[in-house]
Amino acid sequence: MTMLRFYRIPALRESAQHNKLNEIQAVAEEAKIASMETEFCYYVETRKGCEELSVEELNKLRWILTVPFHEDNLSRESFLNKQQRDKTVLIEIGPRLNFSTAFCTNAVSICQSVGLYQIERIEVSIRYLIYTASQSHISKQCENAIVNALHDRMTQMRYEEPVESFALDIEPEPYYEVDILREGRGALERTNQSLGLALDEWDLDYYTDMFKNRLKRNPTSVECFDLAQSNSEHSRHWFFRGKLVIDGQQIDKTLFEMVVNTQKASNHNNVIKFSDNSSAIEGFKTNLFVPSTSFESSSFKEIQKTRHIIFTAETHNFPTGVAPFSGATTGTGGRIRDVQGTGRGGHVIAGTAGYSFGNLLIPGYILPWEDRSGDYPNNLASPVKVAIEASNGASDYGNKFGEPVLAGFSRSFGMRLANGERREWIKPIMFSGGIGSIDSDQINKHPADKGMEVVKVGGPVYRIGVGGGAASSIQVHGDNKEELDFGAVQRGDPEMEQKMNRVIRACLELETHNPILSIHDQGAGGNGNVLKEISEPAGAVIFTKSFTFGDPTISTLECWGAEYQESNAILLNKNDKNLLTTVCKREKCPVSYVGEITGDGKIVLVDGERKSVTELQKTKTRHPVDLDLQFILGKMPQKVILRYAFRVYNT
Repeated sequence: MTMLRFYRIPALRESAQHNKLNEIQAVAEEAKIASMETEFCYYVETRKGCEELSVEELNKLRWILTVPFHEDNLSRESFLNKQQRDKTVLIEIGPRLNFSTAFCTNAVSICQSVGLYQIERIEVSIRYLIYTASQSHISKQCENAIVNALHDRMTQMRYEEPVESFALDIEPEPYYEVDILREGRGALERTNQSLGLALDEWDLDYYTDMFKNRLKRNPTSVECFDLAQSNSEHSRHWFFRGKLVIDGQQIDKTLFEMVVNTQKASNHNNVIKFSDNSSAIEGFKTNLFVPSTSFESSSFKEIQKTRHIIFTAETHNFPTGVAPFSGATTGTGGRIRDVQGTGRGGHVIAGTAGYSFGNLLIPGYILPWEDRSGDYPNNLASPVKVAIEASNGASDYGNKFGEPVLAGFSRSFGMRLANGERREWIKPIMFSGGIGSIDSDQINKHPADKGMEVVKVGGPVYRIGVGGGAASSIQVHGDNKEELDFGAVQRGDPEMEQKMNRVIRACLELETHNPILSIHDQGAGGNGNVLKEISEPAGAVIFTKSFTFGDPTISTLECWGAEYQESNAILLNKNDKNLLTTVCKREKCPVSYVGEITGDGKIVLVDGERKSVTELQKTKTRHPVDLDLQFILGKMPQKVILRYAFRVYNT
């Protein structure tokens, strides 16, 4: 295993470099920054056992990394001027090393396409050589301010030294028992705090009682994490489905029932409503041009089918507030997967995007109505950064996936009322809406039945988005810890989602022979949520070693709870495995057969290799997850939401 480094200039276009220079000059005025040079550094790691590449392989790699007609701009040595070190500071910013970036996934795929099978990973950093007009060194405080201005701390980091290896000195953390039987609720409270589960008082009482008095056993740390994600506000909508009590008076209907009741006065043209990943209305008969056989080369034919219209929308507010670009990309990607996961598979057509944020406070552009006295949370990006980078992120994902963003909106608002009350979108809103279509004979998912294969299709498992579902509950309950936000960060890979989309489309084009019996998109709560949803109420057994891992240091808890993107769960009959494998291989889309439907109403996660259900039932081994679905998805009591309508005015 060897780490190769290639340098390329320039890293930034002239306009982008000018903007960056202005940014760092604004945050480090005392340093008197005069100018800046930039370059890319490509870190190329070869596979284990490969000490060096051949001349032919190096030439292929150079060809991939070189910009056409600018061969001289790529070198094995840095281009940055190393003279006058007393007036310069070198800052290198690159991706965090705990997961491969989308760039890496696609770069390695390109290498394999041209025969470079020895390449394990490629990441790229930007190196900034900053010149000062003063004779003194830049202070540490100024240097830190510059670093903060140059990178997104949620997805990037500073490299103090050149990266020598992508290997991380991390041992997967073992799961453990939470001793509720002996210590009661206090044991669960400590786990709630240490894992950032965002369980409220009601949750703590309910789960303590469930394990202590009904199940009469201790939960594992994985089960606690699972319950927090799967039953979070994001996944279960407790607030919208709860009994609402305002000023001591219970409201007749829940917020969710109020929304559902609007259907009584609307057009009765619903095909799917309030029961799937997206809604659909009646469509039209249309002529379609489809392949005669979608899993191999074939001629095309024209058919006529009824296609219904899918509508879907969601917000991705917290991730966009923390990391605007990646939050908006994954918001768009998640909404696209909602279309894919409708019925037995949907077709993506187009999207919209909208943003609401606080006062922009654009440097050098003072607007009289903007209040500059308010503070903003340290863990959230500034409104102007959200406005620019979130919009870029949503468009970037749509462009790379192949979905046009047709329309949208943006709103900036912040005001101090006469009574001193502040009204502002401090936590931004990132709205993503989409339209798609679904064949009339693919509307209804097949119920989970004993013996069906549980399959994951799409990107491999990464330590990404761990605790994203609980983060939504934190926004409702409070008690957020800034350092826990880093675990919930996500990254988007639109090219991988397009590969997965082509797999789904190929299956749909088989018409009545579509092997996908049921499909759900993976979102908050990761595998723990989506695999319970798709197997409910029949139950399933899942095996950790059957997943495709992008990071060998993933723990059992992270495998079960990480919200890594571009992944869907599907059910299919065992005799369709070869068909799905063939399609996925053609589209270069990972597929993992991770378990099967058992019919016993339980969700069981086995930390090991796959075994037959019969063989597994003979053992008495304790598993990381072993829960009755009726306790965690079915028979959950309704929460009571207390609110008080009052306002304090200055007198």
